[in-house]
Amino acid sequence: MAAALEQIAASSGWKIYNKSLRVYEGTTLAMVRGEEERNLLAVGDGSLFDDLDGTVIADGAAKLAPLTHANRKVLNHYFPYTVPRALGTEVATIGLGDRLGIAGSGHLQAVEGKQILPVLAQQSIRELNLTGRSYEEVLDAACYAVFQEGFEDGFGADGDHLKVEADIELALRLGFTMLTLDCSEHIDNDVANMDEGQLQRAYAAIPSATRERYEQRYGGKSFAVGESAIQFEVATLQSYVCIYGKAIDFMERIYKQYIVSAGRDIDFEISIDETLTPTDPAAHFMVAQELKDRGVDIYSMAPRFCGEFQKGIDYIGDLTQFEQELKVHAAIVDHFGYKLSIHSGSDKFSVFPVIGKHTSGRFHVKTAGTNWLEAVRTVAQVNPSLYRRMHAYALEHVEEALAYYHVSMRLEEIAPLDQTVDAQLPAYMDEDNARQLIHITYGLLLQAKDEQGKPLFKTKFYQTLYEQEEAYAESLRRHIGRHLELLGK
Repeated sequence: MAAALEQIAASSGWKIYNKSLRVYEGTTLAMVRGEEERNLLAVGDGSLFDDLDGTVIADGAAKLAPLTHANRKVLNHYFPYTVPRALGTEVATIGLGDRLGIAGSGHLQAVEGKQILPVLAQQSIRELNLTGRSYEEVLDAACYAVFQEGFEDGFGADGDHLKVEADIELALRLGFTMLTLDCSEHIDNDVANMDEGQLQRAYAAIPSATRERYEQRYGGKSFAVGESAIQFEVATLQSYVCIYGKAIDFMERIYKQYIVSAGRDIDFEISIDETLTPTDPAAHFMVAQELKDRGVDIYSMAPRFCGEFQKGIDYIGDLTQFEQELKVHAAIVDHFGYKLSIHSGSDKFSVFPVIGKHTSGRFHVKTAGTNWLEAVRTVAQVNPSLYRRMHAYALEHVEEALAYYHVSMRLEEIAPLDQTVDAQLPAYMDEDNARQLIHITYGLLLQAKDEQGKPLFKTKFYQTLYEQEEAYAESLRRHIGRHLELLGK
């Protein structure tokens, strides 16, 4: 049967992705690549052949099926390894958000054989709005990548930075196996700038029963965590309750309303990194202890670390201080039995060895924009004229993007485009300021249209990457591979 599939593919000029080749009862199935698109090619007969929606070819002996949502569901039914699953707390994981929907195969090639599992479908609502994609499309792309690569080790799907209940319900209903709860709208950032009197008034406004419970649980007490002692002074405890109290209530409610009732395992991540100041270890401990006391079982927590985790560039800050504080955060997650999550983890090469060491390799690192930057690097290598137009557009519209991102980018330090020869264009993706320019304008570049309403860049961008599939995959293998190597994986 495989020989028949190979013959039909060869006669049509299609390339077979050999790792995808599977046999189910009377059907042989593989993903194939044509000049403009990929499809599923089925040969034989039986329920799998019948269930795929496509065009019957080769005198009825074969079927060419497009990579639709419906056909993805068929793959999920017959090949369970293409279904995302909860990955749990005992294995290192890396979030590999794929904004373009075409990085999955390169990501899988990067992690294959490593002691780490991927979360492939990882997108926030904001990213979906900027790329014009849906959660169904994000999950479809991930599942098809898994089938293409024959990756049977397991992968996750993350509804990333969700804060609205309708979005949470949607992600879980569609089959996402991880939920990252963004608690930023329930964290009181004003507390950081309050004087003593303002803090006292804010604390007094909290119901007395709540205040008494926190004071009895933590006030003046010390908790042993690894080699550290977590202490709660009265003033700091009051500030923690003011900052995080409503957020903890929100975490509990979402867990009991959506996670417990899901009827399946969900990796529940808590994000408290959206604060104006770094998360004190004592604050981290209090949040974790409250969740434990309330019966909330979490997969990971993302505190805000000292220094800056800006998009697309390495860590900015004191590495010694980072390591000292990370040790305590790592001890806290060990104490409670979940994983430490590092957000905006793309390209933080200087801190990766520290993270790998002090978490004993049990961590979750999130990356997203870095695969977009590698896609742009590939375009710069093979289609310099397209890159030049995108670069110029990004410079013209960067102020629009700055409304959404905090970056330390200095545009004046980016080499002028008209003084840069084609061979040097890929090097823009090695320079921090240019990286941040292209990183934060991804949505603008993908949405840009001409006067007739046609995409300025998107169509040609995707076409170029399809034609240069292997070059893009190689960039991802190299770049994500560097992340994994420094993380000890």
